[in-house]
Amino acid sequence: MSKVAKQSGLSRESLYKALSEDGNPSLDTILRVARAVGVRFHASAA
Repeated sequence: MSKVAKQSGLSRESLYKALSEDGNPSLDTILRVARAVGVRFHASAA
């Protein structure tokens, strides 16, 4: 978690809170975490 926090530019505490069962992460937080762990999203027309 510390490495993800550092790479995403978010604090470790805010990540734990946002990603907890009762958390409500913003899209920005989700995208930052995804980039930090190497996940890419691709949108295309159906």
